[in-house]
Amino acid sequence: MSRFKKKSKNLAKDLAMERIQRLFKLAESEYSSNPARSNKYVSLARKIGMRYLVRFPRELKVRFCKKCGGYLVPGDNCRIRLKGRSMVITCLECGAIKRYPYHSTKSLESLSDE
Repeated sequence: MSRFKKKSKNLAKDLAMERIQRLFKLAESEYSSNPARSNKYVSLARKIGMRYLVRFPRELKVRFCKKCGGYLVPGDNCRIRLKGRSMVITCLECGAIKRYPYHSTKSLESLSDE
């Protein structure tokens, strides 16, 4: 019986991930005409992720502010800077700062040479 429960749980997580990705696509397309609606799509996606315990991929994590819940568009309502080995994203609506590590291609090439 537990085998079937696990299967249905995986199906639910897969479906939740598809819905999250669809909501982010809708948020991206709606941002230019209605930013409030795109923020609502992001909040719905976060609720789905919390309910089904789905981790967001990195591409989606950098697209919303964890503090105010807004959809982030570089150059419009957020600022992206590269400092050292991290990417710094600043939300211009609430002032929250997020830092994500990254590896430049130059450093990856030097590692492969050794």
